Amino acid sequence: MLEKFTPNQRLLVAVALSFAFFIGYTTIFPPKASNNDTNVTKALEAKEASVSKPSTEPIQSASSAPVDVKTVSTDTLTTITAKEFTLKIDTLGRIASVILSDKKHNGKDGKLSELIPAVGAKPLQIRFADEALEAAAAKTPYTTNTTNIVLGENGKSTLTLTQNLPEMTVVKTVTFFADGHYEAKISLSNEKRYSLYLGQHPQIIEQMMTVVGGMVYSGDNLTTIFKDGDVEGRSLFTDVHLISAFDQYYATMMYGFDPATQITVERDVKNNPLIYLEGTQNFTFNGYIGPKDHKALAAIDPVLPHAIEYGWFTFVAAPIFKVLMWLHGIFGNWGWSIIALTILIRILLYPLTYKGMVSMQKIKEIAPRIKEVQEKYKGDPARMNAAVMEMYKKHGANPLGGCLPLILQIPVFFAIYRVLLNAVELQGAPWMLWVTDLSRMDPYFILPILMGATMYYQQKITPSNFTDPLQEKIFKFLPIIFTFFFFTFPAGLVLYWFVNNLFSIGQQYLVNKQFEAARAARHEAHLAEKHHEKD
Repeated sequence: MLEKFTPNQRLLVAVALSFAFFIGYTTIFPPKASNNDTNVTKALEAKEASVSKPSTEPIQSASSAPVDVKTVSTDTLTTITAKEFTLKIDTLGRIASVILSDKKHNGKDGKLSELIPAVGAKPLQIRFADEALEAAAAKTPYTTNTTNIVLGENGKSTLTLTQNLPEMTVVKTVTFFADGHYEAKISLSNEKRYSLYLGQHPQIIEQMMTVVGGMVYSGDNLTTIFKDGDVEGRSLFTDVHLISAFDQYYATMMYGFDPATQITVERDVKNNPLIYLEGTQNFTFNGYIGPKDHKALAAIDPVLPHAIEYGWFTFVAAPIFKVLMWLHGIFGNWGWSIIALTILIRILLYPLTYKGMVSMQKIKEIAPRIKEVQEKYKGDPARMNAAVMEMYKKHGANPLGGCLPLILQIPVFFAIYRVLLNAVELQGAPWMLWVTDLSRMDPYFILPILMGATMYYQQKITPSNFTDPLQEKIFKFLPIIFTFFFFTFPAGLVLYWFVNNLFSIGQQYLVNKQFEAARAARHEAHLAEKHHEKD
C-alpha cells in the first residue's frame, strides 16, 4: 500500500512512526551513552585514553562480579537545616538523608522528596581495601563537633566528623552551604587504600520518564552515561571533572578533585551503576545534592551544568534551553516563555516551511497531469518515472520540497521534548488558569485535546493527493493517535506543540490564499485571452 503514497504522505507516516518510536524507545530503553562533543571520534579516543591508564587497580578484585554495598541501619548523628533542605549525617559519617522543603518537589502523595535512597551506597561513605579495617570501620561510630546546624539564606557551616579505628583515625571535615553544595576533606592518620562512594541516584519513581543512572564528565567534553539495569563489567576514568548519579530532575554529584583521581564505575547487584573514587591520605573534593536547576548549578561552579544532559540531541537542546532561560528573564513565566520560544523557532524555520508548503501546493496543482503520465506509461516504470520527474521540473515542483522542512524540524522537536521533559525549573511552575504545573500532565486534558484538534484542522487545510480511501482514513486517525500520546506528557511540552500547530495553520492558510489568488488571476487571464481571440 505504501508504494501508492506520495513522497509527502510517506514522510508524514515516517514522522508519525519515528515520533512514536522515539518517545516509546527513549522511555523504555533510554540511550546508554552520549557525548556533548560533536566530534564523536575525538570523544571516543579521549575515553579510550582515560581507561587505558588507570593509576591503580580498583579495590574490588573480581571485575565480573557485581558489587554489593550493604546497607547498615544507623542513627542520625548531625542534622543540617537550610531553607531549601534538611540533611542528616548518620553515625557512620555518611549523608543518610536529604529532604527538599519546597512543596513543588513533593510527590503525588504530597510527601516531601527524599533524595537519598534507603538502600545502597551513600554519599561520603568510605570502604577500605583492608578487610579487617573495613570490618572495624563498619562497626565504629563517628563522633561530631555538633549535632545540629542551622544555615542562613547564604550561610555556611563546617562539620567535623571523627572515627577512631584500631590502626588509624579518620577525620571528615565538611563545610555545608545553603545552596546545597559542600566542600569536604578526608584525612587519614595513616596511609590506607580506600574508596569514596558517590551514592545512589534519587529515586522519585513517578518522575522517571527518561534515562536514570550515573554519569562521568571527563576529558575534552566527554559525557559517558551508565543507565540503570544496563551496566556491564568495570569502567575506569581519569581526568574527570564531574561525576553524577541522577534521575529526571535531581542528582548527587562530586567534583573538584585532582585530575589524577581514578574514578571507577561498576555494576551493583541490580546492574545499576556504582560510582566511587580512589581516595588519598588527604583528599579534598566538592559535592552537591539537589535539583538540576541550571542557574543554581552555574552559580555554584561552571562545571555543574554539564550534569544536565539531554541525550542524543544535547547539541541542539542545550542552546535551546539557554534561549528559554533568557525568555523567562523577560516574561517571568515559563508558560509564556515556551510560547515565545515557539514563535522564535517558527520565525527561524519560516523560509524552509514556506518552501515546503509551496512545493506541496504545486504538486497538488499538477497531480491530475502526473496521474495521466502514470497511466500512459504504467507498463514502463523507468519511462514513467522519467516523465514524472520531467513534469516536476517543468512546473518547478520539488517532490522533496515538503520533506526537507519536516526532516529538519524533527531534531528540533526532539530537542525541545528533552528540554521540557528534564527541566526541573518547570516543576510547580504555573502558566495560567487550569495549568498550575508545567512539569506534569494537564489534569483536565484540555491542552492535548486542543493540540489534537489543531492537528486535525491543519491536516484538513494541507494539500493532499490521496487516491486510496484507506490511506485517507489512516491519516485522519493520526491526530487522535498523537492526542493520546500527549495525554501523559508534561503540560509545557503539549503547550509548545499546540502553539506550533497554530502557527502552522496560519502559515498554511496564507500559502493557500496566495495560490488561490494566483489561480484566480490565471483564470481571468485565460478568459481575457479567449475573449480577445473571439474579437
